[in-house]
Amino acid sequence: MIRGMDDLLTTLRRIDGRGYGAYKDIAGSYEVEPGVMLYVDHVQGDPFAAPSKVRLRVDQQTAALPAALFATRTRNIALADFIARQVRQAIITESGGRRGSGKSGLIRIDAGQQEVLERTAVRLTDAFVEARLEVGLPAAGRKVLGREAAAVLCEDLPAVATAALRWESLPGEEAEAFVACVENQAHIREQLGAMKLVAFVADGSILPRESGASDRPLPSEQAIAFKSPEAKRVSITLPNEAVLPNGQRTRALSGMGIGEGVTLIVGGGYHGKSTLLEALQRGVYFHVPGDGREYVVTRPEAVKIRAEDGRRVERVDIAAFISDLPGGRSTAAFQSEDASGSTSQAANIVEAIEIGATTLLLDEDTSATNFMVRDARMQQLVHKEHEPITPFVDRVRELYQRLGVSTVLVMGGSGDYFDAADSVILMREYEPSDVTDEAKQIAARMPSARVAEAAAALNEPTARIPIATSLSAAKGKRAVKIQGRGVEQIAFGEHEIDLRQVEQIVDPSQTRAIGSAIHLATQFMDGQRTLAEVLQQVQRRLAEQGLEALGPFGEAGEHPGNFAQPRRAEIAAAINRLRTLQVKQRA
Repeated sequence: MIRGMDDLLTTLRRIDGRGYGAYKDIAGSYEVEPGVMLYVDHVQGDPFAAPSKVRLRVDQQTAALPAALFATRTRNIALADFIARQVRQAIITESGGRRGSGKSGLIRIDAGQQEVLERTAVRLTDAFVEARLEVGLPAAGRKVLGREAAAVLCEDLPAVATAALRWESLPGEEAEAFVACVENQAHIREQLGAMKLVAFVADGSILPRESGASDRPLPSEQAIAFKSPEAKRVSITLPNEAVLPNGQRTRALSGMGIGEGVTLIVGGGYHGKSTLLEALQRGVYFHVPGDGREYVVTRPEAVKIRAEDGRRVERVDIAAFISDLPGGRSTAAFQSEDASGSTSQAANIVEAIEIGATTLLLDEDTSATNFMVRDARMQQLVHKEHEPITPFVDRVRELYQRLGVSTVLVMGGSGDYFDAADSVILMREYEPSDVTDEAKQIAARMPSARVAEAAAALNEPTARIPIATSLSAAKGKRAVKIQGRGVEQIAFGEHEIDLRQVEQIVDPSQTRAIGSAIHLATQFMDGQRTLAEVLQQVQRRLAEQGLEALGPFGEAGEHPGNFAQPRRAEIAAAINRLRTLQVKQRA
């Protein structure tokens, strides 16, 4: 039943001063004014509990958002993201702030930072635009503050709807530029495969961040703008005009193309090698205009790989990299509760390929030294029959030639990779140059004395079939208890999933979504589907129903909670790090 705002005010006056549980009486639907609705979907049970879930909906006849601005999936994601940011700003401007104890009076929307992600925060359809909010219902101790609640629900929220959910109130040119920028990024990503590129870095990009604790760009006056080496420069025609960090406008964007195969990024310490790689690993996502990296675009299947001492590994075939362990132990179904740097890095590579990674991103600083290379002197001292590791340098070429998996590798300490590389980029004071020919000449003039140690050809990794009962989200009397904790941890049932070393998770709402996606994935685990096939089913469900399919609250159409789109790679990474996971290998 739809009620009016007078009804809401009457209820709030009636429950004023009563116990906090009386707020349950306000759940329901309210017409704020013609064309504007307020939905109170989930009422918190305590002033210190998670805030209540409400929705503000404005029909399109009232909102008057230009249909062309959200006509495609990419444009819809972009405009929804832009509106969420506008709602966040309107909350700051229009809200009275904290009213009472705990989280009383606080209004929040799950808007993003530098990345543009598909979110549940704003829903855009041909019929309406809807903002999904969290509201702390005001309390004094554990008593209802009805008058203060009326100010929040009947004054602040309608003001937010007017300021951020109507086209006449929005900065139209800024909205159009935001959508155009995201659409340009999507267009570049679509072109990479045909151009045989794994990534593109536009001229003029600002790659460094302002600090180690911030993902915002270093001010342009302090940064060196990226400029592609001539030999690597490519040009891409865009569907919309692009505005570069220096203010230049163009429809033909030039920059460095990183080709398929094996690419080395070399140079001295502090000259920008890892900064470039970090930009590439974040380039799997859209970025906001003005980020500096908005036109650093990477194929979406690129996965950052690192060593991860102490992680659990469950029946992963790492024999291509590590085999013939002492005692004749097989590594075709390697298991460990406390993997070493080398075994964890091998497992991370195999698991990434297992779920469809087409590009691996590695930095020697976060890799296991003994996994990356064994030089000639060490080979002479420790003979191969006593060394189970086949170093990455002896597999990196095969990964591309046999499996089609490219590698971008930051390497400052070993020239043995020159022989395997298709391209070598030298970073000097944040400026790149193409030194491929020089590296090849050095390799020819100073041949490595090391012997390749790959004993057998590299094959596709053995697929694994997850066992649904090993991924239980139950805790105590609750059938499902899942909680994201920042970007680094998920409480999943009775267990914790450690994601600190999964570097391409960029938003806490992705972590929340990953936890719920694992629970959803168990529906498709029938004892026959591989992990890759299970995750394809999850992606299909999310494509059909949206992120709302992950929501724990109420009925379909209600506030689903705060989620942002995770990639398949990160869902798989979380499953692989759940210490109860059990799998069987497909024959």
